[in-house]
Amino acid sequence: MSTALMTTAAEQALGLALPHRRMEEWRWTDLRQMIDKPYPPRQSVTARDADIDRLLKASPFSKIAAARMVFVNGHYDGKRSKLVNGAIESRAVASEPVLQMNQAFATDGAHLVLSGVIDTPVELVFIATDATPRAIATQNVIEVAAGASATLIETHIGEGSYLSNSVTEIRIGDGAGLDRVKVEHDSADAVHLAHAHVTLARDVTLREFTLTSGAKLNRQNGTYNFTGEGTDAKVSGAYLIAGRQHADSRLVVDHQVPHCTSRELFKCVMDDHARGIFQGKVIVRPHAQKTDGKQSCNALLLSETAEFDAKPELEIYADDVACGHGATSGDLNHDHLFYLESRGIPPAEAKAMLIAAFVGEAFETVEHDGIREALADYAATWLTYHRGKRP
Repeated sequence: MSTALMTTAAEQALGLALPHRRMEEWRWTDLRQMIDKPYPPRQSVTARDADIDRLLKASPFSKIAAARMVFVNGHYDGKRSKLVNGAIESRAVASEPVLQMNQAFATDGAHLVLSGVIDTPVELVFIATDATPRAIATQNVIEVAAGASATLIETHIGEGSYLSNSVTEIRIGDGAGLDRVKVEHDSADAVHLAHAHVTLARDVTLREFTLTSGAKLNRQNGTYNFTGEGTDAKVSGAYLIAGRQHADSRLVVDHQVPHCTSRELFKCVMDDHARGIFQGKVIVRPHAQKTDGKQSCNALLLSETAEFDAKPELEIYADDVACGHGATSGDLNHDHLFYLESRGIPPAEAKAMLIAAFVGEAFETVEHDGIREALADYAATWLTYHRGKRP
């Protein structure tokens, strides 16, 4: 039997085939080769209260969200969850390759129905405590009622070695608005796989931001289906990765109806041997005239061994549209660096300031002041740890 057909230890543990580089959508993220440990699913883990509470406090939004659902090792933790707004209904739900894996192994998840105007951010916290390697899978359903407005935070935090597989379905009704912020801060030895499927009705406003920083291997898929006219969606993200971290985002924005606007903006910072990938496709269907869809990804390579790959795509079947894409990569601007240093700013601090300004453009898409400040603080901490002590 050829090597290509041999089942890996991870596939044996999961009981399914993993995607590989011969598949176009996975050409840069070969899970068959990159997942190097067996991750048995649905493994029972006993976690100490002190460990859970410590990780929960590590959320950058611990002082912002008044409503919260907490999941520990893939299971709902009612004791640490609190929903205080009457416009929020919730319940725990039991239940592409990422979707297949999730369907097979999901143990729990959030089902939120958001109605009316919800002033306080709602946070979903997914915690993995240190234990033997295992797979954790959750399914989430978010329904935003017609005319509703809400801010949703999704935080992933953990310790130890694990594979996290999260699938989230979001349905946004007519005239509704949703601000969604996701922070991936998993363990340095974790694998993070995620898929968000978003359906947008008429006159919807969506603002979505994802910060990718934690896991050694990260693959996030997103599909955004425009089903009603007059909808505006801005999808943005940032990478802060170093060492040998690998982060891959693949987005498909599907304009099915006329008079809609979409924007994608990703600002990616890679240091050491880290590798970042952005794959973005905008589809404009034949009847989706007057579509305005643009995407942009910019990479900042802080070392000669860092790598960034971009694959922006436009698939247009209509003739009255305004669509475009762009991608850039490069080092810090040395003229800007010289200017700061000439004003007496130490080199490490000057570099940190330029990096913060680079990713800050993506942070500005977040509407909530407190969340935006928490993201900036997180970035500053990352920069201090990874770059602040370097010349």
